[in-house]
Amino acid sequence: MRRGNAGRQRGNHITPVVDRGTEAISYDPTDEPDHLTPAQRRRRRLLGAVTLVAAVVLAAGTAWLAERGLRATLGAPAWLAVALLAWPGLAQRSLDDHVRPVATALENDDLAAARVAVGRIVGRDTAALDEAGVARAAVESLAESFCDAVAAPLFWLLLLGPAGLWGYKAVNTADSLIGHREPRWRAFGWAAARTDDLANWLPARVGGALLCVAGGGGWRVLWRDSRRHASPNAGWTEAAMAGVLGVRLAGPAAYDGAIADKPWIGDGPADLDARDIRRALVVYRRGCLLLWCLAGAVAWAR
Repeated sequence: MRRGNAGRQRGNHITPVVDRGTEAISYDPTDEPDHLTPAQRRRRRLLGAVTLVAAVVLAAGTAWLAERGLRATLGAPAWLAVALLAWPGLAQRSLDDHVRPVATALENDDLAAARVAVGRIVGRDTAALDEAGVARAAVESLAESFCDAVAAPLFWLLLLGPAGLWGYKAVNTADSLIGHREPRWRAFGWAAARTDDLANWLPARVGGALLCVAGGGGWRVLWRDSRRHASPNAGWTEAAMAGVLGVRLAGPAAYDGAIADKPWIGDGPADLDARDIRRALVVYRRGCLLLWCLAGAVAWAR
């Protein structure tokens, strides 16, 4: 997913779960720094592409060799060891664990703690957020990360095994680190941003549909608002969650002291609270269960 200044991970705010670059304004090649000549821009893009390929080959190749070694050594029981090899790449439980403390803090009327908790999973400024802003940020992050942290890794695991999963994680991590809109990284991160968009394209749409099934609705908002997001993929799961909950997500938000005038996604109230986070977690858990059922059906059909 496309990255930007708003979504940069920095300092002690980095978590192993949440992909915060989806909050940023989308990449536009016409915005690249004017001081670069076409040749310089091509060189930076090429260097970024080579870096991305090296990361993917290293991650996927290591996973492939590990799987081959396990199967050769253990024989039939190797499937359990292979599952353990893939498990760290699926952040289903970790994402839940990072969002729940936000709801707990709000339920305890501890807005300061809620701001700290949500600051670990979003890239926006959190110091001045009120209760509704904190709750909305938590629900948005949960919905967006349903794709990056669960649906997409599982999709690539089913398609290509552990090598596919860890290759995807390399792409997603590279996008988080260098796929930004800042002049310093824009050309260099181009390949990572575009590859991540491609890798998430189908999982995002499947994930959005599963959230609607899990929540028993939201289809109208999904189809209408999924393209309002800056990312070509994150809007699908966010719009689905907004439709299921009957709330508005996104909207104007502050990043590094500047207000980003993002469009609203969904209908209904925007003043969310802890109860809405809890409701979103229920939908998320049901979506994960449906995703695993779908994965099981695909594996059985093979």
